[in-house]
Amino acid sequence: MMSTDRTVVGVDGSRESLDAVAWAAADAVHRKCLLRIVYAFVWPTEYAPIPGPVPSPYEQGVQEAAAQTLADAAAHARATAPGLDVSTDLQTQQPTAALLAASEHARTVVVGNRGRGGFTGLLLGSVGVELAAHAACPVVIVRHADRPVGPEAGRIVVGIDGSHDAERALQFAFEQAAYRDAGLTAVLAYQWPESTGPGDMLPLAYDPDVLYDDERRALTESMGGWAEKYPDVPVRHTAVRGRPAAVLTELSAGAELLVVGSRGRGGFAGLLLGSVSQAAIHHAACPVAVVR
Repeated sequence: MMSTDRTVVGVDGSRESLDAVAWAAADAVHRKCLLRIVYAFVWPTEYAPIPGPVPSPYEQGVQEAAAQTLADAAAHARATAPGLDVSTDLQTQQPTAALLAASEHARTVVVGNRGRGGFTGLLLGSVGVELAAHAACPVVIVRHADRPVGPEAGRIVVGIDGSHDAERALQFAFEQAAYRDAGLTAVLAYQWPESTGPGDMLPLAYDPDVLYDDERRALTESMGGWAEKYPDVPVRHTAVRGRPAAVLTELSAGAELLVVGSRGRGGFAGLLLGSVSQAAIHHAACPVAVVR
């Protein structure tokens, strides 16, 4: 069995991918594991076939450019974390496919929020979305370092809703907080009970204080023994009335990392990414980890 003792980062030569390299290098140092940098591309002739083989000078130029991209990324990683064990991997296949394969043998896969592909109007590249939905390990999507400052600045923020994915997200968040000597803020966002279809029986009236106490109790139960397992992590938790996606996006300002499960209790079982995780990876003001 291959080791999973590695952090994998995908690069394409863009500034965003170098931001991802710096984040991944620091993560590898915290985890005391190696860093593997993956660059994947497909020959343009696969999209617009031409008769005959690829011309040798063209093939050589593409290979040299790809190798230079990897070398630049490796140098950036070593400058960020001197002494880090760094390896590179050049793949001639679709970037998403290459990183999904790499996720099978990784602790974390890291990408920039947008690369050189796609359209400039998009908030997140397609590679990040596909990885968040299908990767075999947690996926971190890194935004540029210039971020607004908010009340959770410098902390790890994690969304909680009692689901299995949220429990895994909480574990990941505590690990990250411990590695980084950062505080952790666990957030449960809730809304008033509302009808989801004909025949729903809802209370004629409900006490806001009672509802808050119930949600606060659920949050405390979700925290379980994690605080005891990580006694050196400063923890605070809060229940907030509001739409989870909006609450977590607001609290992401200035945070070290926002951690969410890929799917929560709400939504449709067939969806691989829930609405909260989708909103987080598109709109959060800090790096986002999606945990399945």
